[in-house]
Amino acid sequence: SVLPSPTPPGLPDRFRMFRSCEWEVLERSLNILQASDFYWGPLSVGEAHAKLQQEPVGTYLVRDSSQGNCLFSLSVRMPTGPVSLRISFQEGYFRLKNWFSDCVVRLLELVVAGTRNNPLHFDEMGGTPLV
Repeated sequence: SVLPSPTPPGLPDRFRMFRSCEWEVLERSLNILQASDFYWGPLSVGEAHAKLQQEPVGTYLVRDSSQGNCLFSLSVRMPTGPVSLRISFQEGYFRLKNWFSDCVVRLLELVVAGTRNNPLHFDEMGGTPLV
């Protein structure tokens, strides 16, 4: 399930400089994200985990990453509690483990479909598979 955001956030102004083709990808993806129910914008990891703590396992949200080298983080309620995974942006593509797309929402769709048959394992999750 998705933890819906309270209000649509404005365009973030904290992003590094991008080539024009990268900025077009980023801007398009931000517009799609802002129209979604699960983008919370500049939410800290602690705030994200607190919001997810009482939600059912599998509930997720996307927020701005607090890491300078990543744009977004995916915070997910796992059986052991909430975890956050960084979504990187390299050469015009958003990446999470082995999946990539030029749109964050499409990337999440790929991850959801792909983990149904092949769960993800991240060190941050202590070996718990993400399905």
